[in-house]
Amino acid sequence: MAEPLRVALVDDHGLCRRGLGELLELRAGMKVVATTGNPEEGIEMIQAHAPDLAVIDLRMPQLDGLRLLRGLRDAGSRVPVVILTMSDSREDLSAALRMGARGYLLKDMDPQDVIDAITRAARGELVVAPAMAAKLAGLLEEGPQRAAPGSSLDQLTVREREILAQVARGLSNKAIARELGISHDTVKLHVRHILSKLGFSSRVEAAVFAIENRVGEGARAAREDADTPAARLVHSR
Repeated sequence: MAEPLRVALVDDHGLCRRGLGELLELRAGMKVVATTGNPEEGIEMIQAHAPDLAVIDLRMPQLDGLRLLRGLRDAGSRVPVVILTMSDSREDLSAALRMGARGYLLKDMDPQDVIDAITRAARGELVVAPAMAAKLAGLLEEGPQRAAPGSSLDQLTVREREILAQVARGLSNKAIARELGISHDTVKLHVRHILSKLGFSSRVEAAVFAIENRVGEGARAAREDADTPAARLVHSR
């Protein structure tokens, strides 16, 4: 029997924090291993419990969710983070994805959709609330994201470009391995090389970069049809 998904919650609203915890445990069979309403405690708490995934509110006093996420990454934590917020701001969405959040969900989503999205994020997929799809498409129209100075797509091998296109579809390493008929370890190695060459710290940044720069068919598909495989980046189900 598979071990339950271990989740940590950071939200300064106690009712929301307790309600989400009960939802994940009672309806989804997950295990909430740690919670806090004090975002300043969030980094140490997440590091200490090493959950499979952390769900973090965006607007919190003293330390907002994006600064908390940056603090985690600066501390060396690779725990996947999903932002759960009331903010439907395009700027907040952009900042969260570029900082390496695994997902961006809204608190007014259907509870089952939130469960499904968190489950998918824990599997390595990128999840964004369906209501934010149009705003993400708008971000993509604003122009390509820049890679680190001195790096370009020309540095990537044919296989690395192929894998980057699959990352842009929101596929996990295991799913990419099945899709391309190669080993999971080979995919992990290629992804590591892609991030290094492009100067990114997360696969989310690489995925957004790939879509914006039309690697494969991801950008066109995401703009033209929110139900295509490429739109896994912007759908939670």
